[in-house]
Amino acid sequence: MSRPIEDYALIGDTHTAALVGRDGSIDWLCLPRFDSGACFSALLGEPKHGRWLLTPAGGAPSRVRRRYRPETLILETELITPEGVVRLVDCMPPRDRVPDVLRLVEGVKGQVRMRMELIIRFDYGAVVPWVTKEDGALHAVAGPDALILHTPVALHGRGLTTVAEFTVSEGQRVPFLLRWHPSHEPPPPALEVETAVEDTEAWWREWSSRCVYGNGPWREAVHTSLRVLKALTYAPTGGIVAAATTSLPERLGGVRNWDYRFCWLRDATFTLYALMLSGFREEAAAWRDWLLRSVAGDPAKLQIMYGVAGERRLTESSLEWLPGYEHSQPVRTGNAAVHQFQLDVFGELMDALHQSRRVGITTDRRAWKLTQVLMDWLESGWKRPDEGIWEVRGPKQHFTHSKVMAWVAFDRAVRAVEGYGLEGPVERWRRIRDTLHAEVCEHAWDSRLGAFTQAYGSGSLDASLLLMPIVGFLPPGDPRMVGTVSAIERELMHGGLVRRYHTSTTGDGLPAGEGVFLACSFWLADNYVLQGRMDEARALFHRLLDLRNDVGLLSEEYDPDEKRLLGNFPQAFSHVGIVNTAFNLTEHLTSPAEHRQSFNGS
Repeated sequence: MSRPIEDYALIGDTHTAALVGRDGSIDWLCLPRFDSGACFSALLGEPKHGRWLLTPAGGAPSRVRRRYRPETLILETELITPEGVVRLVDCMPPRDRVPDVLRLVEGVKGQVRMRMELIIRFDYGAVVPWVTKEDGALHAVAGPDALILHTPVALHGRGLTTVAEFTVSEGQRVPFLLRWHPSHEPPPPALEVETAVEDTEAWWREWSSRCVYGNGPWREAVHTSLRVLKALTYAPTGGIVAAATTSLPERLGGVRNWDYRFCWLRDATFTLYALMLSGFREEAAAWRDWLLRSVAGDPAKLQIMYGVAGERRLTESSLEWLPGYEHSQPVRTGNAAVHQFQLDVFGELMDALHQSRRVGITTDRRAWKLTQVLMDWLESGWKRPDEGIWEVRGPKQHFTHSKVMAWVAFDRAVRAVEGYGLEGPVERWRRIRDTLHAEVCEHAWDSRLGAFTQAYGSGSLDASLLLMPIVGFLPPGDPRMVGTVSAIERELMHGGLVRRYHTSTTGDGLPAGEGVFLACSFWLADNYVLQGRMDEARALFHRLLDLRNDVGLLSEEYDPDEKRLLGNFPQAFSHVGIVNTAFNLTEHLTSPAEHRQSFNGS
């Protein structure tokens, strides 16, 4: 059996990230980038597919306590045994030249015999490296990859695994340093682990101190979520991946297993909003710049997602040798949805740039020329059906959310001219904006349901409709929005949380069944705030916060019946929801309507 997703914690260096289990095992790590091949893939298979375990030699601990050091992403795991207590300190220092994983075993109480097991398997568990000992360090090499393990502990091999046993007493510290480097280059020198941990702590504390959400009622949740977003940032370019993992299932044993180690344009609006709202203008500007570089080119070939450096070719393939998380197959790398046409990304792009201008992150004239070209194409392109926000692998439709976001694109283009003195055919854009608004209100409204529907004439509901008042398409108190929210509460709620849509009735090209999508529940809480339903908003927000694991992390989805997290982990979209909804609810803000101005274009 795989460990529950909620048993994992994240460490990262703003280039890649690792998942550390409650048992002291690092079961997922891709080097040197988020989207590189994994050297530890036990998360999606078995220990033989790669992991790094540090655990008491006498058996599983009787109790485990975990936390992040305050204001950092340094993980501390206390393993409590009959013989004593050991603390594991795990982190990845912000990248200089090569990625490092630091592990420090500290004796807290008594004397505990410890066991280490290191199984390195490059290329997602497929490649066994050649392992040697040189100059007191362990070297593992295969193809382009090389790893070096530095530790004072005596190591030896056993069945293609590196193992060790050692004793740690109260007050003693035993360091481990794992460094990656390209195999054709000389190995980098070792770091002093305890000093590197102290430097990493100082770096995170300085970064966290810039957050403007001070002592609000949800300070811990907001700050943790912002550190997750920072950890999911690819520092060289400013891109932010959707999650650190691939193929964690949306249904256990199912096929809805996708690679999320890429940057989605639709995340831009919400991520930018969360970063700017929290005072992180530098990260917001870097994300904006990544956005402009990535989308440059033929507007007809605008993609929904890109690689962390703006790569466009994200070929999807299956890793047949991995059995998958709890036998959820296939295990995928790449994402075929990159080839889909999704109309909504034009609106998300324009809204992201609009938000940037509102807080003084200027867009130069060259960037505006690029967006003008995109808008020229959209003047006719908005009429096309698409695959929609949820990347359905069924027939294209005229999805309501897609048309609403096309309206957002023209609305923000108009506001760029009216409010910021940029040039463009504003009268034509106004006419198209009005045409889109009228069309959505006519063709997406179902009087029988008393609600807007997922697509024109579909008769089905969709949680993306909750974004209509958030982006300013209709006022939150409009009777049609009140009716739509009521219908979603009635038809899409499960266990007090919101499904994206009914997979059994929507032709998404896949077998039915998935968990509730957590971002949608945050959108419902935002709608409650906008409608003045504050008690319900707080209750739903607290329900969502209660789903976090013991170190404050959320995945993409949740199974209310099995009470388990589902989907890729940790999920940026879910943590963006925590930040944005917490700010909406915070009592010192003047009003919900004023707070949401960046979404409605005011």
